[in-house]
Amino acid sequence: MKPSLSGHLRTALTDLPGAALCVAYSGGPDSTALLHALAQLPAARARGLRALHVDHGLHAESAAWAEQCRRFCSDLGVDCDVVRVQVETQRGEGVEAAARHARYAAFVAQVRDGELLLMAHHRDDQAETVLLKLLRGAGPEGMGGMRERRTLGRGELWRPLLGTVTRAQLRDYIASHGLACIDDPTNSDTRLARNHLRHDILPRLAAHWPQAVDSILHSAALSRAAADTLRSEWLTAYATLHDDANGCLDATGWLTLAPALREPLLAHWLHGRGLTAPTTAQRAQIERQCGARAGQLPCIRWPGVELHVWKGRLWARIPRPAVAAGWQATWQGELLVLPDGGKLSLEPPSRLPFALSVRMRSGGERIKPAGDRHTRELRALFQSGAVPPWQRDACPLLYEGEKLIAVADRWLGERAETLFGQVGVRLRWQPAG
Repeated sequence: MKPSLSGHLRTALTDLPGAALCVAYSGGPDSTALLHALAQLPAARARGLRALHVDHGLHAESAAWAEQCRRFCSDLGVDCDVVRVQVETQRGEGVEAAARHARYAAFVAQVRDGELLLMAHHRDDQAETVLLKLLRGAGPEGMGGMRERRTLGRGELWRPLLGTVTRAQLRDYIASHGLACIDDPTNSDTRLARNHLRHDILPRLAAHWPQAVDSILHSAALSRAAADTLRSEWLTAYATLHDDANGCLDATGWLTLAPALREPLLAHWLHGRGLTAPTTAQRAQIERQCGARAGQLPCIRWPGVELHVWKGRLWARIPRPAVAAGWQATWQGELLVLPDGGKLSLEPPSRLPFALSVRMRSGGERIKPAGDRHTRELRALFQSGAVPPWQRDACPLLYEGEKLIAVADRWLGERAETLFGQVGVRLRWQPAG
């Protein structure tokens, strides 16, 4: 006989150190059951049990849902923090993925030192995740499904229901306690991949193979064990291949790794930069382009990511909009956000007693760097200075009147050195990631 939800959580808390608890509370049935059951346990309340609700602002009722969550928590005598996020939909990755990125960024920002952020993912969620990963061509890491525990910001993420509790158990708990839940209509939209698996595919599998979920989770456990064994190897390789200063990856060294190490290492590097991993086909394209001839500048794109192969290294970034022709700004030293998201500032922060014009490259610009006997073309400076090609058109150029006096903080003419030296400041350019 399966233990009750409260009994399962009571045992789980006993097996875990006494860290503070925060429930990621959407207001849906799963997180409502988890929060309510924990609120009945003195051991959970003794750990400062609280709730965190993320309002994505994507639905007309989202503000009302946030208020409903506040009321529910108030009735339980549990503190509830509501965080409104801005979902970035311009990265080309789809609303679902963008909302997830915004939500997890909020979790990272809100979790406290040593706190456990509890999520209500359960056995059926895990089975769906593993099937989705399988259909996307994942290796052992992806096929291992969600981890029960992992580091999250200053604390840790914990999924206490993942291996044991089913969706049906949680629905039974909601019904038996008469709990009100938020009904998000997107959860029944079978055009979304996970909902299609949940409502259409898994029920058909279970009709023919009643043990389907058990078998999927058994395979996930084996894949997780294999992935953890491989992890120590590719982490060792990563320490050698990753350039901490520039955030890039040695392409040749990565390509010489065994495929079982290559795939998770690449995903780890990208995730560390807040980017999604490529599909199997996209990864194969990256591998092919690692052998591009000198002078070629391969770029592999997928939603939310562009990956460049340059100077024998892999560089990844969020795609940036093209800089509008003729863009310029008048500048007196204040923090200036450039069109691509880069920043221009002074150190220490100061206001200049004169105004300069900041422009972008249009072609043919030349400057005589201080201490250099010759006037140089920007094209030659960028090449000799190893400025990545994708940063060149967004590199800020500083003009006094119509005279180019500085190329970001990389090349300053004598006039710029004199002007900034008199004020006692220096330029700082932070290229967009």
